[in-house]
Amino acid sequence: MGDDEAILRGVLDRWRAGIGAHQPEAVAACFTTDAIFQGLHPYGVGRPAVAAYYAAQPLGLAADYRIMETRRFADDLVLGYLAVDFTFTDGRPPLAVSLGVLVRRVGDDWYINHYQVSRLP
Repeated sequence: MGDDEAILRGVLDRWRAGIGAHQPEAVAACFTTDAIFQGLHPYGVGRPAVAAYYAAQPLGLAADYRIMETRRFADDLVLGYLAVDFTFTDGRPPLAVSLGVLVRRVGDDWYINHYQVSRLP
């Protein structure tokens, strides 16, 4: 696993854990304070928008991701393109999406600065 993948996994594993525990504030803490967030609803900016989005998600939501591509744009900036499967415990079928993230180093840690989900046919 390359350095860029390790960076992405460090952030995305925290993101996934927060989703699985239904802890919207923990999910939001994975993002920069000025992050642009585009889930499957209208976009928002900042941690409060991220927390509100995940607070509205059903209990039992889980995310499994696969890193498809990475690009390093600067020492403190890594792009990730992922395939993500969201699963539910309420009988809904899994939801497969493509996810683009831009993670940025702030101080000694990495955070999601841009998050864009797409549903492909």
